[in-house]
Parts: sequence; C-alpha cells; structure tokens
Amino acid sequence: MSLKDQNPSNSALSRRRFLVFAAAGCASMAAAACSAPAAPAPTTAPKPAATTAPAPVATAAPVAAATQAPVQAGAAKPLAGVTLNGAMFEHTFSAIIKEFLPDFEAKTGAKVNLELNAFAVYNQRADLELSTKGSAYDFMNITLIYSGKWIGSGWFSNLEEFLKDPNKTPKDWDAEDFVLSKTQQDKTGARFGFPWLGEAQVMTVARPDLIEKAGMKVPTTYDDFMKVMAAVDGKEGCKGFVTNKTHHWMWAHILMGFGGNMFKAPPDNLTPRLDTPEAIAAADWYGNLLRTYAPDGVLTYTDDQMMTAQAQGRANISMHTLSWTIPLVDKAKSTVFDKVKYAMVPAGPKALMPGVGSHGLGIPVGAKQKAAAWEFLKWALSKEMIWRMVKEKNYTSACRKSVLDSPDFQKVMIFNGVDVAALSKEVFNMADKGGYMAYRTVPVFPQIGEKVNKAIEVVTTKQMSAADAMKAAQAETVADFKKAGVPMDL
Repeated sequence: MSLKDQNPSNSALSRRRFLVFAAAGCASMAAAACSAPAAPAPTTAPKPAATTAPAPVATAAPVAAATQAPVQAGAAKPLAGVTLNGAMFEHTFSAIIKEFLPDFEAKTGAKVNLELNAFAVYNQRADLELSTKGSAYDFMNITLIYSGKWIGSGWFSNLEEFLKDPNKTPKDWDAEDFVLSKTQQDKTGARFGFPWLGEAQVMTVARPDLIEKAGMKVPTTYDDFMKVMAAVDGKEGCKGFVTNKTHHWMWAHILMGFGGNMFKAPPDNLTPRLDTPEAIAAADWYGNLLRTYAPDGVLTYTDDQMMTAQAQGRANISMHTLSWTIPLVDKAKSTVFDKVKYAMVPAGPKALMPGVGSHGLGIPVGAKQKAAAWEFLKWALSKEMIWRMVKEKNYTSACRKSVLDSPDFQKVMIFNGVDVAALSKEVFNMADKGGYMAYRTVPVFPQIGEKVNKAIEVVTTKQMSAADAMKAAQAETVADFKKAGVPMDL
C-alpha cells in the first residue's frame, strides 16, 4: 500500500512491508512497563526489526535533501571534527536513526556513536550515568517512567535557550508540532526533550465476528464489556480477553475508570491511594476478568505472547498499544487479519482515560557538547526525518502532529475500515487535555508499580481478596515512601 494507493498488489509500500516495523513497535508504552529502579521490566521494549529500505514511494510531504544525501563537495561542514556519543534502548526508531547516521555525518561533518541496549539494560545504565551528571553521552533517551526523576533531579539540560534563539532553532522546525510533549517538560512547562514515540492505548478486537454472532456490539462501557465476555468467552476456542503481566500499566486505566488514582494528586501530592473503595473495586473487576476470561497462564504473558494469542485467534480482546496490535492485520502472521477491529477502550462508571506512552531525546546536563547535540536532536526529530521514516521505513508511531494530520499517513493507517490514525490522535488529545498520565512520570512510580503488580496477581489467583490485597499494597508503599522521605498526607 503506497501512501497514495491502498492496493498492495500494485504498491511499493505494501501492507506487508508497512507492518514489518509495526511489529517491533514501541516499548509499549511502551514503557508502560516498569519495575523497581534496580531492574526495570523489559517487557515493553521490543528489539528493532530489520531496516532494509523498501522502494521509495510518493508522499505529499517533501523530504529535505539534507536528510537523504551527502552535501555537495566543498560545502561547509559546521561540526567537522566533532564526535557525538549517544545512548538509547533498542527500538524501531533508534535502529532507523542509527542506519541514517551517515547522512547527518555527511551534512555536518560530525561523527556520531549511538549505543543501543535492551530496555532494562539501558535504563539501569542511564540512571547511574545521569545521577553522577557524567559527560559520557551528549544525547540520551528520556524514558517515560523515569522522566519525572531524571528531569526533576536536574539531570537533563533545559532546551529553552536553544528554542528561543532563532539562530539555533529556525521557526519552521516547529517545536509546537509534537504530541505528548508534556512528558519531557518540568512543572513550569520548560522543555528538556522532545518525543520520538507516540503510543495510544486502544481496544483491539481480534474476533468481532463472535460478538456479532452473539447479537452484540463492540463494548463501550465496563458493564457492556463484561456482558460481551460472558457471551463470547470460549467460543470457537477463543478466550474473551488477553493482556500482559505489566498490571501497573493495564490496571491503572481501569482504576481511573472507577474514579481512582494511584496518588492523591500527581505530580504534586504523591500520597498513595491504593486502598480506596475505587482501587478495591478496580482490582476486583480486573482480577475477575483475568481469572474468568483470559487464557491460562496469562499472569506470566509477555507482550509477544499476548499478540500471538490474538493473531492465532486464541484470544479476542486486548487493551494495549498499537505497536503490539497493528501486526494482527498482517496476512502473513495473523489468522484474523481480515477481521480485526480497533476501537476506543471502554469507559468506566466514572471516566474514560486511555493511556499513552512517549519517550524522548534530550541532552544530559553533564554533556560537554550541548550545541552540537542540539543540532543532532533537530535533525533526528525534524519533520523531514519523521516523514522519511514513515515513507521509507513504515514508521507508525510518529509524534509530529503534521504527520498524524496528513491524509497520506491516515490512508496508510486504515485497517479493515477503521481510521487508526484518527483513533490514536483522539487518545493523544484526551491525555494532553486531561493531564491524567502524570501519575506515570513521577519519580516514585516504579516502587508503587511493583506493589500493584503483586496485588493484582494475588487477587486474580484468589490468594487474597481485593480489599486485603490493596490494603497490603498501600501499607507497603507507604512504608517505602517514608523510608525515601516522600511527603504524604498521612
């Protein structure tokens, strides 16, 4: 499917090629997953897919020549002799950038060393390096679940000085063109990085035909969701629901749907709220869902196992990010490619708050070559580069509004009649306006997330009631926060 033609039989950008990179998708929310700082969970950081470039296709968005070919011989190279060192975790985006580095080097004269590690390894090393305010790296990834800690601790450079100087940042670079940019800002709105990943939590229905056969529709509320589960679970060997083991990601939005939150008023008031009536009701609802309607062993499922269960038609509905569900429309990998439907996650009795995930690039405060690093960030996150990734590498998680709004991009993102680009944008707008993802960027989130994971497991297996499990989680979190000196209203 080209950016102008959705017929894969006569297109350079076929649906098959488009899905290659989607399958490697985001650290789900990517790094939605997280554990304690000493050992962050790697479940949402897939390894990069192959980066063989497909044949060029037409696109309505012009791609600057500087991002595609070396400058002419004799042209000035402003960063000649400079060597930049950067670090990111393995992902589709970082793999593509690494492949395209020769273009930046040819344009500027700078040499770039980009170190890539697995998600957990990167976060461990980054946390240590940043905490010492070292100068080993000139640019680094800002991981969502650590952004509050890393930015709040003053470990990344304030980029406003570059943004306000027209000689350093031309107006057409357009710093306002990013979605989810608040995840790389401090409380004052100052920007310390810019997103390279945009992920929306959606409901993916692998077997909507089973719901139709039951005389029902894709659910839009929690009540309807459970009615659908009861009607379709086990039909044709397909369980009703599937998820992964990162409960602090999946359950958090169930919690908010019931009107609760993990903290009293994040990011300012971090008093934990795991033992409220709303939290207990959400844990009971979610534990029952996993126990009754999910496949055996779901408590240990990885993202890959979740996706495979849906692709093979063994599980029907998930509520995860698109990187892990768009591959379901790949005919070569999925038995349900022609059935899959995407929709907004269902609304709880009190609210509808689907999750979003975003990682960014920033400049460590200890970096010695900040001006040169900013030139790299401008290049890597430019409109031209993001469009090039979409056009040549089928990148689906763009953070530029101008890309998301483009009819060409939207055409590529229509699957089985659903405009997935529009669905993603709707989720982004909800999160931006609502500000409810603040809970995930606070410095102490990894600790509370660990307690949530444990609580959901014991509720699901009936080792403890929801009330007892959440009260225990609350007590353990409070004890941890007291040791860490976290102010609380207790």
